[in-house]
Amino acid sequence: MTQLDTRPQAGDTVSGAAEGDLRGKGLGKGSVGLLGSAVIGISTVAPVYCLTSTLGSTAGEVGVQMPAIFLAGFLPMLLVAFAYRELNKAVPDCGTSFTWTVKAFGPRVGWMCGWGLVIATIIVLSNLAGVATSYFWLLAGEVTGNPSVAALDENKFVHIATCLTLIAVATAISYRGMTATKGVQYALVGLQLVVLAVFVAMALQKASAGTFDTGLDFSWSWMNPFAVESMAAFTAGLSLSIFMYWGWDACLATNEETTGSEKTPGRAALVAMVVLVGSYMATGIAAQMAVGSGTEGLGLANEETSGNVFAALAGPVMGPALGVLLFIAVLASAAASLQTTFIPVARTVLAMSTYEALPPAYAKVHPKFKTPGRATVMAGVATGAFYTVMTLVSENVLTDTIFALGLMICFYYSLTAFACAWYFRKELGRSARDLFFKGVFPLLGGVLLAAVFFKTLYDTYDPSYGSGSAVFGVGSVFVIGVGLLLLGVAIMLVTARRSPAFFRGEVLTRTTPALVVRD
Repeated sequence: MTQLDTRPQAGDTVSGAAEGDLRGKGLGKGSVGLLGSAVIGISTVAPVYCLTSTLGSTAGEVGVQMPAIFLAGFLPMLLVAFAYRELNKAVPDCGTSFTWTVKAFGPRVGWMCGWGLVIATIIVLSNLAGVATSYFWLLAGEVTGNPSVAALDENKFVHIATCLTLIAVATAISYRGMTATKGVQYALVGLQLVVLAVFVAMALQKASAGTFDTGLDFSWSWMNPFAVESMAAFTAGLSLSIFMYWGWDACLATNEETTGSEKTPGRAALVAMVVLVGSYMATGIAAQMAVGSGTEGLGLANEETSGNVFAALAGPVMGPALGVLLFIAVLASAAASLQTTFIPVARTVLAMSTYEALPPAYAKVHPKFKTPGRATVMAGVATGAFYTVMTLVSENVLTDTIFALGLMICFYYSLTAFACAWYFRKELGRSARDLFFKGVFPLLGGVLLAAVFFKTLYDTYDPSYGSGSAVFGVGSVFVIGVGLLLLGVAIMLVTARRSPAFFRGEVLTRTTPALVVRD
């Protein structure tokens, strides 16, 4: 017998056993292949941006054990990626985490999982826009040789205006469809990886020559996560590492627009993960060998430069001419991710609206570009408004909101992993493969991320976490993280009164998939 076709057709429900409640969204089919999907996943993560903003912070938490922490963060992400792959095979729906957790645990848990994804993405989009803006003016100052041009970024009005412009451009590109998105991304991702490779090669050359006094000789002990001094340091470093991998699931959000929607997105996610861990390990080790992980001079943990490592290392490691390339790569990384990060949030909102979990207006797809136009514009407006308000209110609030992002990531990733094990629970005894890839691996990944979620929640209660701000003696990061989740609960309750059918479980059903028979 042949495999049942469960792929959605525009305007129709999906045919196939136990998946007849899935609905086509009218998205442009077959517009992305394996390479394009993997590029979108890598771009959304923004490896160069992640490295420049977290290399120093991670070194500050765990010292020379930084490479071990990169591997430790990769493990739960890989396990969760298996969950995404298996769920996508059975339910290739652009709602991804939202749709899958609804079908596993019911409408309320699924709605909150979708909310976690949406709010995490809005936070990331605003941060990416801010970083892209800062590097735009930094690069402009380098090119013109005029420090006053770079200093324009310190003008709050200029900074916000530039940031909103970048958000508008990214929104417009995403609005025009996957073909436009894919073309831009090939160039930007290629640039990032090439510049990273050059940086690694030159850092290793400087390490070999002993150019910097703070440099270190490579040691295999760097790969030992148990050598981290304390559990608190390990958890803090792991939280940063998990953030560095976030975004690979954008591959899955394009499943209804990808050729071979049941298999290609999952494969693309795994390809993206391998590229990312390779890039992080190579860059981290090379940088540590060249300048060390200390707090003095060019050391990665120096508080004066740890928040933007590449800005400090570009000239010393690559020289004045090639160093500019590193600035360009960070700008390209943030700009590329700013554009592709609209993909998962817009398609999640589209799916939630299609299944009556949000107002029906967001279920509209542009007739020409075949994109969730209104949902994309909504995400752009929300991002611009969020960043503007947070910047005007307080830089500390904006910083703590970014710290709270880790809570949102662990929240919806762990729910998705648990949903996989529960959804396929009746299939786990069919074979060893099903047991491990549909049950054991996703469950373990979910447990690891849930543990990080609760440990981070406990740590953030302390006002010293993040910017050091507090609300009635409670850490601002804790207040923001819990507050965002409670805001989701409030919006869900209002939505439930307006869309009772979805919350009664009449639109997406809590059913176990029928076994699919293959040739």
